[in-house]
Amino acid sequence: MRIGDEFQNQTKYFRDSSPAMAANEKVMPPYKEYPADHPRITLPEPMREGGKPLFTLCSKRRSVRRYQQEEVTLASLGQILWAAQGVTLNTGRHLFRTVPSAGALYPLETYVLANKVDGLAKGIYHYEVPGHRLTEVTSGDFGPALTHAALGQKMVQQASCTLIWSMIAARAKRKYSQRAYRYIYMDAGHSAQNVALAAVSLGLGSCQIAAFFDQEVNDLLGLDGQDETAIYLTAVGIPAG
Repeated sequence: MRIGDEFQNQTKYFRDSSPAMAANEKVMPPYKEYPADHPRITLPEPMREGGKPLFTLCSKRRSVRRYQQEEVTLASLGQILWAAQGVTLNTGRHLFRTVPSAGALYPLETYVLANKVDGLAKGIYHYEVPGHRLTEVTSGDFGPALTHAALGQKMVQQASCTLIWSMIAARAKRKYSQRAYRYIYMDAGHSAQNVALAAVSLGLGSCQIAAFFDQEVNDLLGLDGQDETAIYLTAVGIPAG
């Protein structure tokens, strides 16, 4: 079954047929929020100017798979999360962010599995976009479980933290129907590249991971795998050697 080929063909645009909105898709909130009883951690204010030159960062970016067993700072984690999905402009209608997204719909959600972050207990957190905060989803040492779900890739266990992106496809499908999936995966690439460059700027390393058992990662995050499902990971830490 060549489902990838079929998807590519079935989601093409042609001049003699106009793309239609999927009116049966419900309108989704622009970002996810957890109930008020979940603890919140306010992240340090991110830098919005300065840093190393872009082309220097591009030339130094490499996939890093071995990390020192040291903590990263909460400020560094906050800076990386801001680079991934941080708000750069609030128009009242849209929260424009550091990355492009088709129709400014932003169907991604960002989670953090914290292994070694100074001032942050081990656990799984959700990045709250409008407040630049972390919401605790569940506490505990989930590094071994995520490593196991990521086909045993040891860098997940060694990393100071791992970012996990999920998609809420309905956010984009109402406007773009099945073609939305193309755009969602592009969104994930935009965010992951920003994280990779931000990590280099902070003296950190990162490695992007697409090989994992989907439902095992969904179970760790408490996702149903249908309305919201994990699609991409990035390990982050202090490079070894």
